[in-house]
Amino acid sequence: MLTNQTPYLDQSDNPTNCCPRFNPVGWDGQELHFKDKRFLRAKTISVAHVPLNMGKVFTRVQAAMAAAQAVDPTHWLVLSREVSAFSAEHLFAVTGDVPGEEMISVSGDFLTRVFEGDYGQVRHWHGEMEALARARGREPKAVWFFYTTCPKCAKVYGKNPVVGVVELT
Repeated sequence: MLTNQTPYLDQSDNPTNCCPRFNPVGWDGQELHFKDKRFLRAKTISVAHVPLNMGKVFTRVQAAMAAAQAVDPTHWLVLSREVSAFSAEHLFAVTGDVPGEEMISVSGDFLTRVFEGDYGQVRHWHGEMEALARARGREPKAVWFFYTTCPKCAKVYGKNPVVGVVELT
């Protein structure tokens, strides 16, 4: 994949008018290469790994991104990871700066794997992503997850695809 590119997300298959149905073609086994790729960083709070304010934070961030015209829906990507049992960070890929939000640049190489299942399986997927990096002769730096579908849409679609993304050292 070209530097700073992400796989295509088909927005046309969206019967819920919320999250489009996720098509894993092009996402599984992908190598992503970022060089100063712009992201908006947001943090959420949790109690014992259960997010408390994710909906509120995501709604605020997405509205700010839309107002700044910094969204490319066909290359939508939100990387999420738990920092502790009480907090998580989320990186929203953007096409430009978003006023009032924390902006960062990310550089590095990443590998992807598509999983299917509920949030409770993340700890197992985390280990699989680390093993994937090592199988490629690299060490894992950080493991992120792209939750492609909100819980309401996952229920409608009968599937909950999640993309694991491991950063390589």
